[in-house]
Amino acid sequence: MTAVAITGMGVVSAAGLDLDTFTESLLSGRSAVGDFVLPRLANNRRRQAACIKHLNGTDRFSARDLASCDRFSVLALLAAAQALGACGLEPDLIASTRTAVVIGTGVGGATTIDDGHHALYVDQRRLDPLTIARLMPSAAAAQISARWGCRGTVFAVSSACASAAQAIGVGMGMIRTGQADRVIVGGSEASLTPAGFRSWEAMRVLTDTKCRPFSCNRDGMVLGEGAAIFVLEDRKAARARRAPIVANLLGYGTSSDAKDLVRPDPVGAALAIELALQDAALDRRFIGHVNAHGTGTRLNDTAEAAALTMVFGDHLGALPVSATKPIHGHALGAAGAIELVAAIVALQASVAPPTLNFTTADPDCRLRVSAERQTVELPIAMSNSFAFGGINASLIVAHPDWS
Repeated sequence: MTAVAITGMGVVSAAGLDLDTFTESLLSGRSAVGDFVLPRLANNRRRQAACIKHLNGTDRFSARDLASCDRFSVLALLAAAQALGACGLEPDLIASTRTAVVIGTGVGGATTIDDGHHALYVDQRRLDPLTIARLMPSAAAAQISARWGCRGTVFAVSSACASAAQAIGVGMGMIRTGQADRVIVGGSEASLTPAGFRSWEAMRVLTDTKCRPFSCNRDGMVLGEGAAIFVLEDRKAARARRAPIVANLLGYGTSSDAKDLVRPDPVGAALAIELALQDAALDRRFIGHVNAHGTGTRLNDTAEAAALTMVFGDHLGALPVSATKPIHGHALGAAGAIELVAAIVALQASVAPPTLNFTTADPDCRLRVSAERQTVELPIAMSNSFAFGGINASLIVAHPDWS
């Protein structure tokens, strides 16, 4: 089977607008979660989020380009610029029919949607002529394609919080089957809008205190925003051109609970994990670290812990598990990509990042939670994304020196 290399990686989040800053936040346990004031909504009950307060790098785009972009597309473009700048590919190779773009997003142009509705129903103003071009879920993928001249397959994946992980898995499949020579993959989300925030409040899944994944006293999640983009290539071809290989993408598994849309089923999640292991042709004992979906909600954490127990059994006691959302927030459709960056950073540093705010372990979540930063021995990690709709995805990634 064709081995797939990650040759470029970029990230834009509240925890860091570039890879170095994100890495420092992740490994030091510096949270980007803070007070969040919503425009046009002063009476929101929850006031915490991981919001990017100031964006750097937008000066590389013209005012005309930015006018056609929702915030989620801008974040994707900034992360893509990092990834493509790091991969060492010549511009004419990127701008070819053999370069595909697959980007995941749960909502798409949420800011444009919210602004448009306010303009229409409150201000009774004419809508921006570019409203549709900005809000469509495929906008970020299309903007990356146009910016770098990528003329291969271009599309969006939208499956809630599994969107980015599925986009990465699809991109890996395209490399393996020869549908593309390189695929720009990842996810982007910018849905910290008044309507979006109030919708999450209505579900009663946002924390009143702090996001505490797998803790006995956890009471909910904290929202975030951001983007992470990767460049995927055939590993043999990447080595031949002496590319800077960031990591090796080994396996991908996805499944559906086919049950309740918002109540996760551990059997479905376990199946995605098993399929990822099968795809990578790995025994479970070779996994050295798990970046958990770990939202901090009671149902999700319990279901994920049960799924991990089903798959890893006795090995679970020796398997460090990190949940990084208390650092960068839950970026919804971009979560799988941002957390794959976290898994790769952990591999490169040979550590499991801390799970912030962890207190007393939940007896229903019998995991070796990395409450503090700890050493990881094995060079292979798993990253999980389990979404509303019962859609599950798991990715397996290895250190660049692994073979």
